[in-house]
Amino acid sequence: MKYYIVLSPACDLESIKTNAEAGLRPSHVILDLSQLLGAEVYQPGADKVLPIDRMLAKIIGRPEYWALARKLSVQIQEDDVIYCTGEDIGIPIATLCSSQQKSPKIVVFAHNLNRPRGRVALKLFDVANKIDLFVTTASSQVKFLHDYLKLPEERVYEIPSQPTDTSFFKPGLASQDKQRPMIGSGGLERRDYKTLAEATKDLNVDVKICAFSPNAKKLKRAFPEQIPSNMSFRFYDWCELLQLYRDSDIVAVTVFENTQQAGLTTMFEAMACRRPVVVTRSPGIIAELIDAGIVTGVNPCDPNDLKSAIQSLLNDPQKAKIQAQRGYELVAKQFNQRTYVEALLNQLTEKHNLPLKMCSENCNSTAAIA
Repeated sequence: MKYYIVLSPACDLESIKTNAEAGLRPSHVILDLSQLLGAEVYQPGADKVLPIDRMLAKIIGRPEYWALARKLSVQIQEDDVIYCTGEDIGIPIATLCSSQQKSPKIVVFAHNLNRPRGRVALKLFDVANKIDLFVTTASSQVKFLHDYLKLPEERVYEIPSQPTDTSFFKPGLASQDKQRPMIGSGGLERRDYKTLAEATKDLNVDVKICAFSPNAKKLKRAFPEQIPSNMSFRFYDWCELLQLYRDSDIVAVTVFENTQQAGLTTMFEAMACRRPVVVTRSPGIIAELIDAGIVTGVNPCDPNDLKSAIQSLLNDPQKAKIQAQRGYELVAKQFNQRTYVEALLNQLTEKHNLPLKMCSENCNSTAAIA
């Protein structure tokens, strides 16, 4: 029996490992997971693409994803376990590897299947009978898979955590040259910086955003045509991003209405740095944390509500400090890379009665999966 981890998109794991060990960036979940499982990691891009791969990629994934799936289909065995980090690679893997006489166990992380291409691929490739387990962090994906594919509860798992590396994202001192209160933010997925700009343009604050993309349309959707004089955005490397969180009096995560839990990564990284968070209300984990008073929630696309929430925290430092501490404690206890990997390991091993390939003391070690 072998474990395989298939990535999408591809990334330089060796470079990530080197830089993480040097404290220059957070670690990658796959590094920890592959070590504990003794898994072989496969990435798309190295295999010859055939015309049939290009044809299938019009439905889901990319041609190189289907090429990799063909490669794996001739070497897997019935007792093997394949974990795919997204549906764009998972559906090709399940389609080709499950067509063999001996089918492996296939686990796929679901990001956003509830869209036209996802729906078509799920039905066309008979995914319900080929993927053993879906895992996700979004309750909307859980509901969709139950409703659309009629999957039983044991075949869809919502991970009760987030892969925040708290050995990297942690509290620290603000920059000495900071002149006035600062609102920090980051990311581009479903981001609504237009509302943030409107809410803060007349406030005595600096608004700094970690966001960059060569895609001009993506930036245009996120940002207003006229950037206020107190707002700036650019690419931040990992250490700069960490300092951005530490410098922020408040981290604002403003998103358009969505069901994909957009903004989770930024929210939890800020909480790990013990910063108070204002976030757009959306269903799932975010709504739960808002209702628990751990983060401050605001209505979508409502600059007045956002402005009021920011001013409330800026004008009441004690309130902001208490909220930040509660968020920090929650991340340290639950929403971190260690608990995330533990939950995923459970699904890849105990769920299918499959043993870990590493010794039990390593599997129980916080250092091994921190």
